[in-house]
This record gives sequence, C-alpha cells and structure tokens, in this order.
Amino acid sequence: MPRAYIGLGSNLQDPVAQILNAKAALMQLPESRFVAISPLYRNPPFGSVPQPAFVNAVAGLDTELPGFELLAALQLIEAAQGRQRSAQRWGPRTLDLDILLYGEIVINHPQLQVPHPGLSERNFVLYPLHDIVPTLVIPGFGPLSELLQHCSAEGLERLEPI
Repeated sequence: MPRAYIGLGSNLQDPVAQILNAKAALMQLPESRFVAISPLYRNPPFGSVPQPAFVNAVAGLDTELPGFELLAALQLIEAAQGRQRSAQRWGPRTLDLDILLYGEIVINHPQLQVPHPGLSERNFVLYPLHDIVPTLVIPGFGPLSELLQHCSAEGLERLEPI
C-alpha cells in the first residue's frame, strides 16, 4: 500500500478550520489509513496575486486508491469545502489538496504530476513534510534533508500542532 503525502492549504473562510475539516475528510477516505499530519504553518501567498496569507500542512496516508482515484477523492473534498476552480493560477482558495508524493511512483500526466511540480522549492511544503518524515527520500530529488539545506524558512510561521 503506497504512502501518499498530501499538501493542504487554505487562505479563505477560516483557513485553520478548513485544514481541520480536510483532515477529518482525509481520515474517512475509503481504502486508506490516515497516518500523520504536520503542524500548521502560516506563510505568504505564492505567486503575484494579492491575497491573504495561507495556512498549510502536510498529511500522510497509506492508500490503496490508485493515483487518479485519489486525485478525484481530493477534488471532491475541496468542492465540499467550497473550492471553486478558476483559470487564475495561484489565487485565493478555501482549500487546496495536492498529491505531493505517492509512494515511490512517478506520474507525469497533464492532470497529475507526482512528485508535485515545485515541491523541491516550496518551503511551505518541505518544512511540514520534514516534520512528519525527516528521513524521506523524494523520487528524482533525493533526501528531503538535503533539499531543506537549499530552501529558506523565511516567511514561514509555525503554528500549534493539530
């Protein structure tokens, strides 16, 4: 059963509550077992769209759902929490759930790329991921601990564990 790591992010409609609700939904996914969640981090928005700060976390789950079924399940959770998709990239959102890693599997498809593009450069992903699995080796990128050596924590504010 592959271990998937899911990035959780929100900057609208009480972001901490959005993350907590997403955690509860992830715990109910079929054919899956929730194993961990990082502390929350507040960070500036990514990209150039003016918007509120984000709250982010990373969750781990063991799942028998194939990658595209897991993606569909995550998109249903997003929609249930008010996510409205638009053509605007990196805009504000009630909830964003991204498959960061799916075991050792590499997926390169227009609808799903794993490891998630940009994962190796985003402190709001790497630091929470390190909190729950510091010895992780990321397919195609190497040890997480080495990636952190080249990724500043500037702008990250660690919040209380959830």
